[in-house]
Parts: sequence; C-alpha cells; structure tokens
Amino acid sequence: MIHVIDKLGAGVVDPRYNDVREYLTQIYEDAVKNWDIDGLKLDFVDSFQTRDIKSKVSYSVEKATDELLTGVIQRLTKLKPEILIEFRQQYVGPVMRKYGNMFRAGDCPYDFVTNRVRTIDIRLIAGETATHSDMLMWHKDEPVEVVALQIINILFSVPQISVLLDEIPENHKEAVRFWLKFWVDNRDELLDGRLMAFHPELNYPIVRAEGKEKTVVVAYVDMIVELDGEGMKEVRIVNGCMKERLVVEAKKDLGNVEVVVYDCVGKEVRKKQMNFTKGIQS
Repeated sequence: MIHVIDKLGAGVVDPRYNDVREYLTQIYEDAVKNWDIDGLKLDFVDSFQTRDIKSKVSYSVEKATDELLTGVIQRLTKLKPEILIEFRQQYVGPVMRKYGNMFRAGDCPYDFVTNRVRTIDIRLIAGETATHSDMLMWHKDEPVEVVALQIINILFSVPQISVLLDEIPENHKEAVRFWLKFWVDNRDELLDGRLMAFHPELNYPIVRAEGKEKTVVVAYVDMIVELDGEGMKEVRIVNGCMKERLVVEAKKDLGNVEVVVYDCVGKEVRKKQMNFTKGIQS
C-alpha cells in the first residue's frame, strides 16, 4: 500500500505494481460482466499519492495511475463500446477526458449555489464531456420556489434528482415536471451552445448559452441582464433570483417582441407585446 486513509479506515494500494493494476481492472470487468451495468463511477482516483515511501518500482505514481486508467478504459470498452465512466470533482480536468465521459460536481446536497458554481467550473474545462450536477435534494415541506431554485441553478448541466417523488407534494411535482421539460426543450443550447459565464469572482451571477435558434440566459442575482440582440431569434430568460423582478437592458433597439411570463411551476402569468427600445426594460 501507498498509505492509509485513517478517517475511512481504508488503505490505498500502489498502482505501480502490475498485479495491483490487474486486480483493480478485473474488479471493474467482473462488475460489468456479471451485472450488465451501463457504467461505473471510478472514485477516489486522487488518493493515489506518494507519502515519502520507498518502492522497488522506479516510475512515478502519476505515470502508474495513467497506465491503470488507460488499461481500465481499453478493457471496459471492449466489453461495452459505449460504457459510461464518471469521475467526481477534485480530479476532473482536460487530462481526465481521455479516461471518462462524465464529470460530476463534488458533493453538495441541498446547496444549490455550490452546485451551480461547481457545475459551471466543470463546464468551462470539460469541452464536450458531459457535466452532471450533484444530487438535488430538498425537504418535502419546503416552499415550491426552493424546488425550482434547485433545478434552475444546475440548468447548464445534467440534473440528478435524489428525492422520493412519491413522497413530495403535488406542487413540487409540478415544478419538477416544468423545469425538466424546460431543460429537455432547451438542452441543445444549455449543454452544447456557446457558454458564457460572467463574473466568476461573484459565483457566476449571470450565465448565458447561445444556440443557432435560441439563447438562454439565467440571472442568479438581482443584476441587469444585457441583451445585445446579435443572432437572437428567441430568448429565454430565467429568473433564478430570490426576487420577482427582472431587469433587462437592450443594447440596441430590438423592435416589437412578444413577452410571455411563467411562474416557477410553469403557469402562464402574463403575455403581452413590448417595444424593446434601447435601454432598461423591466
């Protein structure tokens, strides 16, 4: 072993040894063969660290970890060419893309702000690799707006909901249905559009994704949402603030537009024509 993680009561084996790499790889292969699972989450990869130990093996733990993960992927894709391999935050980044095809935010259940920051952080370095949120959780007695905020804050990633749906009230279910449908309807823009996350020093208060036909903008704090009108055929602005108002600034005259407003469970609140001249709109 390289070292022991006392708080977990677990030892970390040394990947520099061939028999260790084969042992770990065989465990993953057996799981896929015996249980016909679609994918694996390979966790604690960052535990492969030297702690000033002596070893008969001359090359580094980093090189050995690369050899381990490369071998694992090669053998698992022979079993299932489209197998899913997930890595969790702390050890995700451009290099890890060659081993896995899913990156997930680090553990932050119920903390929708942290979930937002972590998923956007991953999106900005993950290229085309799928980014998943941490599990969305809330208490069944929470107001429905809290349910909506949980999903709104991870719209630019793949949502993972972890509540017992048969135990939450009907208005919570309405919110889940509405926002998951919104996510599906706009997934091309949310996941594959041109992503712009503004002000990282403020936890990304405004995030925007542009596609060929639509632009999706989410305001997470009470800030002015700027619309420049360039290539914007349809704009969907999501209010992720804890206020009802939303202030928009048109950078140029956008002409007469139809504005439809929905509440957090998808009920239409109002619909009207507005002349979006250059300047502040609300």
